[in-house]
Amino acid sequence: MAKILGICASARKESTYYALEKALEAVRAEGVETALLELRGKKIAPCIGCNLCVKQNHLGCVIYHDDMDPLFTDFDNYDGYLIATPVFDMSIPPLLCSYFSRFRSNYLVAKNNRDFYLFKPCAAIAVGGTRNGGQESAINTIHNFYNTNGIPIVNGGLGIYGGASVWSRDEGCRGAQEDEIGIANAMEIGRKLAKVVLAFQTANKIPPDIRGIHKWKTRTIAL
Repeated sequence: MAKILGICASARKESTYYALEKALEAVRAEGVETALLELRGKKIAPCIGCNLCVKQNHLGCVIYHDDMDPLFTDFDNYDGYLIATPVFDMSIPPLLCSYFSRFRSNYLVAKNNRDFYLFKPCAAIAVGGTRNGGQESAINTIHNFYNTNGIPIVNGGLGIYGGASVWSRDEGCRGAQEDEIGIANAMEIGRKLAKVVLAFQTANKIPPDIRGIHKWKTRTIAL
């Protein structure tokens, strides 16, 4: 069965977690399984740009061995991705920046198979304390990560052009719950993401060479 990974980038289990869970609820309503990863409490050092991973043909970081190691390996086991972030200074929080930066060795994935993520769609949600507090900027940053790795982006369609923006009023879950439009948009993003994942699978549009097993020096990735 298809499965989508939801990633919560908040250091607290509040409004961002709530918005993501509502979106994943909509995913499950379409018959797609979900998993929820919280970056909260994870120790993830930022990439220092040494490029040793690429030079040594090593999937994963050569310098740091921390909580990112299993997260990097696990990322490829899903059929779609939904990242939800709080807004920090009109962008994403430092922990999510570090998480993204540690995908540097994914250059090796593209080098071996440029279509590896072609049928693994993704979407984004941003939660801000003010109505226009940088949600779109944060969503664009998440999209930059997706684009860098060649992961196709799903938006919400009419009125939800990039991703879902939620207004929490800095009141945690209660604030997010009161933003009925924002939460509805988050659920619509989840619904559409699930439908695209299912369309790829049920229409059998995934070529055998992409569905197969790809072996590299340090790990095996099965689609």
